[in-house]
Amino acid sequence: MEERRRTPVRSVSVERVREAVRVLLAEACSQLPAEVVRFLEAARFNERSEVGRRVLEQLLENARLSAETRIPLCQDTGLAVVMLEVGQDVHFTEGDLATAVDEGVRQARAENHLRASVVERPSMDRVNTSDNTPAVLHVRLVPGDRVRVIVLPKGGGAENKSALAMLEPSQGREGVVGFVTSTVERAGPSACPPLIVGVGVGGTFEYAALLAKEALLRPLGRRSPEAHLADVEREIMDRCNALGIGPMGFGGSTTVADVFVEERPAHIASLPVAVNIQCHSARSRETVI
Repeated sequence: MEERRRTPVRSVSVERVREAVRVLLAEACSQLPAEVVRFLEAARFNERSEVGRRVLEQLLENARLSAETRIPLCQDTGLAVVMLEVGQDVHFTEGDLATAVDEGVRQARAENHLRASVVERPSMDRVNTSDNTPAVLHVRLVPGDRVRVIVLPKGGGAENKSALAMLEPSQGREGVVGFVTSTVERAGPSACPPLIVGVGVGGTFEYAALLAKEALLRPLGRRSPEAHLADVEREIMDRCNALGIGPMGFGGSTTVADVFVEERPAHIASLPVAVNIQCHSARSRETVI
């Protein structure tokens, strides 16, 4: 019998993951992605409201100072969401992966004076864990022998205004667009617009929410490759910007920076729709190890 060909396994120390999380979290909390800065620069000229333009200028100044001083962009440095895309040919060594991720979060908080924003037993006494752990960790197996490390600090203001609905299938596209728009309208100034809106359609109750969060990682301006989803994204953007909420809720035409929709197959009786809102301080960083 021919010997089965063996695929080489690549060993990766969990210490490399810890270090990646530590560095990326510090960068994410003090440096806006370049495309977000470019959006704010363009929006201040396109914004129809004079007050809205002044607010956008202040957001740009805040981003500049944060990048120079490495002081956090916002006092709410968020709950650390860490996403790992792990190649199926990777073998982790020298410890526990989840423990290493939490240690990276713990070190980033201490070294960069990030606010401790995590509480235990949230429905009871809400005692602060004091070190921003535990992180929310999502791990996905993918082909290959590399590890993609993504950090996404999520502040309470935007996360609190996120929502999920199990729509009737008959509500279709209009139901999806209407639910997303009404979620942004209810968020108002509380989520610190201009917002980035991640939308997950399909799957199941929990998978739609994860799709919505993953949608936030798409760079601004990159439309869905699916023509029908690109049309939905543009329609939601137009409707949300017509709400007049404006930058930081002071009124104007710049309520959302972008809308990203991810869609997956669903049960014949279901139409799950999740909306994960991100504030103008759209913090994320990633690397591959």
